[in-house]
Amino acid sequence: MEKSPNEEEEKLEVFEVPTPSLPEKSNLKGDWLNFFLLLLLYTIQGLPLGLAIALPIIFQSKKIVTYKEQAFFSLVAWPYSIKILWAPIVDSLYVQWIGRRKSWLIFVQFLMGVVLLYTAINIDEWLPDSEIPNLKALVFTFCVISFLAATQDIVVDGWALTMLKKNNVGHASTCNGTGLALGVLIGTICPVLLTSEDFCNKYLRITPSTGGIITMKGFLYFWSFTIMLITTFIGIFKREMDNRLEEGHVKINVFKSYKLLWKILKLPNIRVLAIALLTMKIGFSATDAVSKLKLIDAGVSKDDIMIITISLYIVKFIVPIVVSKYTSGTKPMSAYLNLMPIRLLWSIAYVVLIYYTPILIKNNGVVNVPTYYYLILVFISIIHEILAYTMYIFTLGFFSRISDSRFGGTYMTMLSTIASFGWVVSNTLALRMIDVLTFSKCSNDDENTCSTIDLKNVCDKNGGNCLTTVDGYYVEIIICVVIGFIWYGLFRNMLKNFQTKSSSYWMVYVNRPSEEKVEDSVDPCSK
Repeated sequence: MEKSPNEEEEKLEVFEVPTPSLPEKSNLKGDWLNFFLLLLLYTIQGLPLGLAIALPIIFQSKKIVTYKEQAFFSLVAWPYSIKILWAPIVDSLYVQWIGRRKSWLIFVQFLMGVVLLYTAINIDEWLPDSEIPNLKALVFTFCVISFLAATQDIVVDGWALTMLKKNNVGHASTCNGTGLALGVLIGTICPVLLTSEDFCNKYLRITPSTGGIITMKGFLYFWSFTIMLITTFIGIFKREMDNRLEEGHVKINVFKSYKLLWKILKLPNIRVLAIALLTMKIGFSATDAVSKLKLIDAGVSKDDIMIITISLYIVKFIVPIVVSKYTSGTKPMSAYLNLMPIRLLWSIAYVVLIYYTPILIKNNGVVNVPTYYYLILVFISIIHEILAYTMYIFTLGFFSRISDSRFGGTYMTMLSTIASFGWVVSNTLALRMIDVLTFSKCSNDDENTCSTIDLKNVCDKNGGNCLTTVDGYYVEIIICVVIGFIWYGLFRNMLKNFQTKSSSYWMVYVNRPSEEKVEDSVDPCSK
């Protein structure tokens, strides 16, 4: 007997699963406007990430915060790592006539603009030029902004699976990678370089003047209004396809969405994949989270660091395009695994460079950076960025291929959240453990460990210098690389095998024989 639509909605376990089929060859003809819209939305999402990168560099250059305080500020990235907690709400609650994704996108991006406007009003008080910043206010506010950006990520990831044609879904990772890179670039360059008096006088002005060519306040004002204007245009002009017309559409409420999430997490493949994603970034955490800050400690100026960072974004724009044939292919994780040992070993290049930096750039205590040093630093940074960003794009491509488009927001968010959580926890611990693994003492007071800013100031006032006996950075690099190779040995074959499984292995569905009890999920290969 055929079930009515209402009965179908009452049973979460019963889904009509579309017949799995291999995607057609990608062709963006007729999809270019959607491609560029996704690029714009991911750019907006990247702005808060850029600001979260810029502020620690500003803190470190002023030498007014410890690594422990840097670890505290790194909490602003955590909303990206727990967004799965509210992803089912975003997937289930919406205004039908506005659109499943537009309902949330308009609300979230308008609110993001408002919070940025509030931040602009208070930023001069929270981040004074020569005083200790108000870390609590900055962390709270940017956590809210990150929360909104993370929610926007849920919306856009889900919309990308239906906005693009089925054969073009693999290009969603290209939009994600390039758009985020552009947003992070804008959010990093402007607060660090264009507000810097030294940089502007050296590179952008004919006649030296005070201050940068923009202010942090002005930057935040501009983007708060720009985001609200863009959101208005999307609300008026962009139509969203009625989600009820999607193949295999199932309308479920919030409770059933969380139940769905739990059932996805119970799939054997997902459990193993989750463990791999949570731990895959440990091997790189010391290099990624600490190396730039250590270069600043060694004497390289923040302006020089940012100029090099700008040049690296050219790489970030190009990489998603170059590797798109792999991300839209069938085995993106094989390419990821091929690059992993190279990236782990490349950490040694950073270690050697940072160790010799004070010798290479200082002459009698005066910083004078030779040209060859910049060439070495740029070369090492470019190789590192190519490896890191290419591997990131490969994981996004893998997520796009295995996610069920019927619940794309929840599914994509679950996978990216697990990976992101492993990343931010690893980076926060890497920053926090630097001070723990570092041993120092004042040159004229063995009792003074120079472990805080106050103790360092006391040492300076007494005519001493803080001498590092064991640098925790080098210890941490060794530990992380060893853990990285252990991870590689444990998960390499598993992840390669996952790529060969059909889409049915990643869906929550049931076999419905007439007289048997409905099961939560069925492994097709068990038949």
